[in-house]
Amino acid sequence: MAKMVECVPNISEGRDQTVIEAVLDQVRHTPGVTLIDCSSDASHNRTVITFMGSPEGVEEAAVAVARQAVRLIDLTHHTGEHPRMGAVDVIPFIPIRETSMEEAVELSKRVGRRVWEEAGLPVFLYEASASAPHRQNLASIRKGQFEGMAAKVQEEKWAPDFGPRSIHPTAGVVAVGARMPLVAFNINLDTSDIEIASRIAKVIRRSSGGFDCVKALGVMLESRNIAQVSINMTDYTKTPLYRVLELVKAEAARWGVRVAGTEIVGLTPMKALIDSAEYYMQIEDFDFTRQVLENHLG
Repeated sequence: MAKMVECVPNISEGRDQTVIEAVLDQVRHTPGVTLIDCSSDASHNRTVITFMGSPEGVEEAAVAVARQAVRLIDLTHHTGEHPRMGAVDVIPFIPIRETSMEEAVELSKRVGRRVWEEAGLPVFLYEASASAPHRQNLASIRKGQFEGMAAKVQEEKWAPDFGPRSIHPTAGVVAVGARMPLVAFNINLDTSDIEIASRIAKVIRRSSGGFDCVKALGVMLESRNIAQVSINMTDYTKTPLYRVLELVKAEAARWGVRVAGTEIVGLTPMKALIDSAEYYMQIEDFDFTRQVLENHLG
């Protein structure tokens, strides 16, 4: 089988469809890759793009996305609920087929160097590609966001891996790295009180003593006037979705609030959803490999 890599760049634009389409066209017009999904959120003012293909094709598409985002997105005029530090905020690579994590790391480093050289965007390497332990966590790199990044890169431990100790004046900086599949799992609450969402996020996220492999923050969805617990599940095999959902329900009940619904942003491994179905349906002796039809399709 041919090698296949997934790339999930996040751009800091979720409202202007003209800009979003111009960035997507960079993927559509790159040989060897397929655009799989695009999810935009106006409240977050962010778009998550997912494409797959050969390592060579994915490399070209990722660099092209970065170049176009730098050309079209000006963070000095950007507002949104989601934290951000760059016009293209993060470019992760995920090994999918016949590709090792080590190969994905090398791909991320090639792309990181090219993003600096061809787009003029300083780069931090993160997750499995990180050049130091304190750079593994994306939230640690992004802390301070675009507005605070010019001062941050002057600190000794926060010099970019590629590029100078300065930021692009309108496009900021970007994190590039290799990682395992991530599930972007958001839980909406039937309240407009963002403080409740923030308190719940603090309970469940690892950095505050919560679940392993869970990152979370409270955000406000202005378009719906509801608060949301926005979650990144960095390894669903260690902490499953249903476990997080059940604790969020319990914590919300303390404040007289209910879960209004959940959403998956972008793609997710089938096993992450099957695990939740098995839990809620109380299926006995379920065998994922043997009993899921899709596992038997070539």
